[in-house]
Amino acid sequence: MEVEADFDVEDSRSNNELQELCPVGEIDPRRGRFPYCIVWTPLPVVSWLAPYIGHVGICQEDGSVLDFAGSNLVSMDNFAYGSVARYLQLDRNKCCFPANLMAHVCKWSYKHAEVGTATSWDAALQLGTRNFQHKYYNLFTCNCYSFVANCLNRLAYSGYVEWNVLNVAALVWLHGEWVDNMSIVRSFSPFLIVTCIGVFMAGWSFLIGTVAFSSLLIGWFVFAVYCSKGLVR
Repeated sequence: MEVEADFDVEDSRSNNELQELCPVGEIDPRRGRFPYCIVWTPLPVVSWLAPYIGHVGICQEDGSVLDFAGSNLVSMDNFAYGSVARYLQLDRNKCCFPANLMAHVCKWSYKHAEVGTATSWDAALQLGTRNFQHKYYNLFTCNCYSFVANCLNRLAYSGYVEWNVLNVAALVWLHGEWVDNMSIVRSFSPFLIVTCIGVFMAGWSFLIGTVAFSSLLIGWFVFAVYCSKGLVR
């Protein structure tokens, strides 16, 4: 039994150590390369009313972007709705790549096994891709944030296997970086223009409507994620 335990620990270490040996490529926005990153870009129309909402994807080891762009469609290197505006590079050392059930380095071994495990970063993303290639896209129940959350759960990123649309969005907004100043302009200028026009034409009622829209949208996801388990994938 001691020999088997030693072997399991060795397997666990070898998988994570192999990841450490591979160098992390440089982020290159001009070529659209964001290794080990979550990436974000504004959505047409929706982001004009709520600039914190956008389209997200997750990147492979070589920096190519994977995103759930529509029903039964996970795009590769064809980021929907424009170039990356905001990104967050994740620490691959905070992932768990177990060789078997006994070789987890995270504390959620059984939950991790239930959501799906992988032996490398790209393997986890490929499993997530296969899963979402058979799902219908729905802004309210199964969207691009669902896909990224699924991949993070397979990675057990930061020792956590309960990633969802809300904490993925919070992670990008609280810890992400803008690609450049123009990314900030194209993310917020439509919102400011629409707001100015709306206030000019409809007065304060437009702002009240915008706040109500944001409140309802956030309220829906809070209810669907935390009060009705399984409603949002």
